[in-house]
Amino acid sequence: MKDVNQDGKIRILHVAQAAGGVDRYIRMLFKYMDHDRFENILVCSHDFKKEDYNGFADAFEYVDMQRSIGKADVSAMRAVRKLIKNYDPDIVYAHSSKAGAIARVANIGMKKKGEKIRCIYNPHGWAFNMRCGKKKQMMYTAIEKMAAPFCDKIICISKAEKESALARKICKEDKLQVIVNGVDIEDYEQRRIVGLSTVTRESCNIPENSFVVGMVGRISEQKAPDVFIKAAKQIKEKIPEAYFVIVGDGSDREKIESYAKEHGINILITGWVENALDYVDLFDVALLLSRWEGFGMAIPEYMLAGKPVVASRVDAIPEIIVEGKNGLLVDADDVNGVYRAIVRLYEDSVVRRKLISKGRITVHEKYDAKRVAIEVEKLYENIYK
Repeated sequence: MKDVNQDGKIRILHVAQAAGGVDRYIRMLFKYMDHDRFENILVCSHDFKKEDYNGFADAFEYVDMQRSIGKADVSAMRAVRKLIKNYDPDIVYAHSSKAGAIARVANIGMKKKGEKIRCIYNPHGWAFNMRCGKKKQMMYTAIEKMAAPFCDKIICISKAEKESALARKICKEDKLQVIVNGVDIEDYEQRRIVGLSTVTRESCNIPENSFVVGMVGRISEQKAPDVFIKAAKQIKEKIPEAYFVIVGDGSDREKIESYAKEHGINILITGWVENALDYVDLFDVALLLSRWEGFGMAIPEYMLAGKPVVASRVDAIPEIIVEGKNGLLVDADDVNGVYRAIVRLYEDSVVRRKLISKGRITVHEKYDAKRVAIEVEKLYENIYK
């Protein structure tokens, strides 16, 4: 193994543009890393909050990184390259497609003690899997193929992500490593023990006898809020006491609110909140109706909270949910399928209890954040040799 830094630690410089799930992933990683062996530096866009990393990040730097592709990317690459020179890391870890392109180009030719600085890339869901025009898909695929030679390993957050990369011929298989995502079980359980949540049906003006159907996610095309609200219209006709909750915000919020008002649907849209799982506790049934999904972090979080799950049968989701055992699967865009699944769970308490029980077992056995940190640590050590 190479000589480590004077303090005996391997230094990793993380680069991230998109917040949301990437932000949660990085915080989780930093929390459970062995701080006696690894030093974590975060270089990120202004979408991240520095205070969220107090006690976790050894250093924190802002760089102006835009979501859209443009001239600003050149400035971002220069800024990241300068920070790589300043911090002299052993490994650069790029998160998501935009930061992945910026960091990999910025790291070209960079060396430490005469040897190239290693680079890891985690797309957190391939951009070319989004529902968009063929030209955009081809562009995203081309960018990934061009950038792939400039990293040593690509982490796939699910088996479906790896299979997708191979199908698109992004790189050779030996460059891909699957490290399945996880959730912070310890944090959730500690919050429940301490009783930190102040979110109740009463505080949210939801009648206590309501049958609450909810989802967590961005109110935009990927998460299919239109399918959610159309199914809600059918559900309320069958279940008069049904109440609907969306934990999140997004570009389609106004459309969803207008539809709900027009059809007399009782709905709460929380906007972005720090404590999403506190709102999940309100649910009787939890939905994830994504049209594409690199992993589907919300599903193990729902299971952890003891909620029966209905999710779309796309990408990585069937890796988590086994139909009828720990959740129910429906086809993407299938409003009637969502309606039937919800009514089934409403009417059949035996099935509901079974899914809750099996779901909790699933998340504890397979999706603990501590396991993710251990696997990433092993990868660091393997590529650092």
